[in-house]
Amino acid sequence: MNNFWSFLLITFITIFIIPFIKLKGKAVLLFSAVTSIAILTSTLAYQVLVGDSYSIILEGSIITGDIELRIDALSAWFILLINFGFVTGCFYGLFYMKAYKDQIKDLTLHAVLFILMYASLLSLCVIQNSLVFLVAWEIMALSAFLSVIFEHGKPATLKSGINYLIQSHISILFLMVGFMWVASQTGSYSFNSIYEYSTTHQGAFSLILFLFFFVGFSFKAGFVPFHTWLPEAHPVAPSPISGIMSGILIKIGIFGILRMILLIKVDFTTMGSIILTISVISGLYGVMMAIIQHNLKRLLAYHSIENIGIIGIGIGMGCLGLGNNNLVLITLGFSGALLHTLNHSLFKSLLFYTAGNVYQVTHSMDIEKMGGLFKKMPQTAILFLIGALAISGLPPFNGFISEFILYSGLFNSIHETNSIGILSIIITISGLVLIGGLALMCFTKAFGVVFLGIARHKFENEVKEQPFLQMLPLYLIATLMISIGLFPGFFIDLLIKPVQQFTNLHHLPFNTFTNINTLSISNISQGIMYLILTVVIVFGIRLLITRKRVNHISPTWGCGYTAATPKIQYTANSYVNTYTKLFEVIFLITKHEKGVKGVFPKKGYFETHPFDIIEKWLIDYPLQLFHKFLSIFSFFQNGKLQFYILYGISFILSIICIPLIYRQISLFIEFLKAL
Repeated sequence: MNNFWSFLLITFITIFIIPFIKLKGKAVLLFSAVTSIAILTSTLAYQVLVGDSYSIILEGSIITGDIELRIDALSAWFILLINFGFVTGCFYGLFYMKAYKDQIKDLTLHAVLFILMYASLLSLCVIQNSLVFLVAWEIMALSAFLSVIFEHGKPATLKSGINYLIQSHISILFLMVGFMWVASQTGSYSFNSIYEYSTTHQGAFSLILFLFFFVGFSFKAGFVPFHTWLPEAHPVAPSPISGIMSGILIKIGIFGILRMILLIKVDFTTMGSIILTISVISGLYGVMMAIIQHNLKRLLAYHSIENIGIIGIGIGMGCLGLGNNNLVLITLGFSGALLHTLNHSLFKSLLFYTAGNVYQVTHSMDIEKMGGLFKKMPQTAILFLIGALAISGLPPFNGFISEFILYSGLFNSIHETNSIGILSIIITISGLVLIGGLALMCFTKAFGVVFLGIARHKFENEVKEQPFLQMLPLYLIATLMISIGLFPGFFIDLLIKPVQQFTNLHHLPFNTFTNINTLSISNISQGIMYLILTVVIVFGIRLLITRKRVNHISPTWGCGYTAATPKIQYTANSYVNTYTKLFEVIFLITKHEKGVKGVFPKKGYFETHPFDIIEKWLIDYPLQLFHKFLSIFSFFQNGKLQFYILYGISFILSIICIPLIYRQISLFIEFLKAL
């Protein structure tokens, strides 16, 4: 109980004091508050993961009833994830946001919104009352919206922020319908009533109820086709917010789906098939769209959709396991999903923060304008490369571990399913393979074009590395990523209790499945690390032996072409030109060119602009039809004062006459009944 009041006290004191202190004081207070809350809640969460429990009941109102706050193993896992993401994000933001120090009022609001977003996300993990849950969800949505539109002077930023706000409230609408449905039947807003209702109404009702919650949480998570806000909002937000939104905020949608799986008794085979299908489509669509992007942060945003698809594959596998009583599939499906949730929060925030470093010195996210940044920003380049390798699922980094667990679950379950199940598993494995291969292709393009080669554009500011303190949280994230890759056993052990909630077992046989135990996983990663160390040692010995030799630097042979120019390098577009042509049926790419004629055109340009085809058909096209419908009534707004007076008189007469007419009709009906 004391921990709860301490959490509230820190939050409210911080919000109250921040507007009244100087800029440096705001930064110190914000980071101190975030760190204090993180220590307080992480202590509780870790205790729950190793065996304790934490639950309190607050006296609510006549409307809400009692409000239970409970940290179970699932909540604890997400609390730890949220805490690490916000502490590192806050520390990075302290230095990143210095560029906006002249906007003191905006920074004050930004700091208040940051602590509100953090507190609301933690609250969502422990609240067990649907009405209070919706209030916390709304606080999270509004604080995130206002954080996204920090640079509200840009029309594109406002447009993307409003798009996010509208879709967030569509999400809330679905959640409200689900919660109100249960409350109307049970008379209670407690999460326990959801379990009781689904237990007594199994079948179609439970499935429909689950789908309402799934759609509501899928908007926040970014599953296709509910993803269209995500690649718009992430690129326009400041990089610390982009990293937190991609790494943390969208994971609350995953948390909500997992929570409903624990509460709603449904046909898990059907539900698992639906989730698995949507997840494979999300993963493939996300990575395929990422490849053709020219904006670095937009590229990373589409990779969030891809990785949400991978997490969803794990959830779908777990649900299929629940439906078929397949312990291997349950254990490895949910384990892989939960671990990949952590892994994605790490490497995606790392990638967004390195992209933020690039933006601060170039003031651009256009990949086509970059090149050769490795020489000027070697630390940022290496950290970006680590994130790229991790997100591509390569050892010895953390992304490999969670994907290996998913692959293990799929391959081991082939022997325990029917022919239809085998087909779905093969399709899922093929999808995962394609996702990994395409991700590697995408980040080869991104890293090569941005950091390698020579500069394509002369920037106004000096391109240089960021100060060490701004780089420090990035090194912490990279260290944790490598630690998970090399020593996965500790982190997998922490998953035992969360996964037990889905299996209802006291002991999970992690070390009894063939080729699945943590030792085999760590051996693979450690083997790769030994290979890397061997290569480093060999090159170190070579450098030691040749250190006294004089090196002669001369130009390389250029096949007789001596007029070197940045224009002969691969561009982001030309690098993936063959891929784009291969899948142009599902891409919506507009081309703009002028003066590109002849072999050696003197002047001209050629640009391609990719657009999300799902956004066109599900959002833009319906909006166009709606606008067309409204235009039918445009004659009402004709600019003539006489007509506006007439509208007012007509409205007043309607207010007077309609009740009278209704009364006369009622009397007439009563007269007919009397006859």
